[in-house]
Amino acid sequence: MSDKKYNNDLEEIFFNNKGRLINKWSNYFEIYDRHLNKYRGKEITILEIGVFQGGSLDMWQKYFGPKAKIYGIDIDPRCKQFEKENIEILIGSQSDVNFLNEVKQKIPKVDILIDDGGHTMEQMRVSFDNLIDHIKPDGVYICEDLHCCYWLSYGGGYKRKNSFIEYSKNFIDYINAWNSKQYIFKPNNFTKTIQSIHYYDGVIVMEKRIMEQPKNLMTGIASFDYTVETKQTLIRNTKYVFNKIMQTLRLPWHLYY
Repeated sequence: MSDKKYNNDLEEIFFNNKGRLINKWSNYFEIYDRHLNKYRGKEITILEIGVFQGGSLDMWQKYFGPKAKIYGIDIDPRCKQFEKENIEILIGSQSDVNFLNEVKQKIPKVDILIDDGGHTMEQMRVSFDNLIDHIKPDGVYICEDLHCCYWLSYGGGYKRKNSFIEYSKNFIDYINAWNSKQYIFKPNNFTKTIQSIHYYDGVIVMEKRIMEQPKNLMTGIASFDYTVETKQTLIRNTKYVFNKIMQTLRLPWHLYY
């Protein structure tokens, strides 16, 4: 019997796998266990894009337990052979909007969506744009193998406009949109439904939650009156007025506080 120490159960399942082929990068197990451990043993619905050889579906079933209902999407019809109790395979392209709409009609909203599909920039973006709202309000979206965002053969490249990494950088603005003072940038559906974004080497994880605009709160007793007008506050207010004018005129100059 092996005395090898594993960092988590998912890693142990992977390294003791004697069944169907599984392909994962070594740093993924910690990421998955960190964000998905809370779902283990519960009645949940999982959608994984990219069935490959069927091994990862078996891995998820062992990790989450018999109450989990798992759906897989793949363009290869041979993947239907991997169906079994609580695992169903849907055949179609993740970049086909009509097919994705059919998927949303066929399966209930999911707790966990894992995109481990074809990894092209179009596939990542189309899948995200069309399926993010099919994740439950407290669910998790994960996209694997973002290495491909830097590979030309997948339509990626460093700072390339079409890259899914570059596209996802907009999410950072969206999640902070409550703080915008510009009329052209206001909170959107992303702002109101995504609680957090986590970037790792090769992986992005988004955790959903119904969000409201945060409130600035105070408790305790003030030690001194900080509302008195001082030279510093006058300078700060002057800079604010200047920056407001520059913003209105859409000029690049800016004074820092």
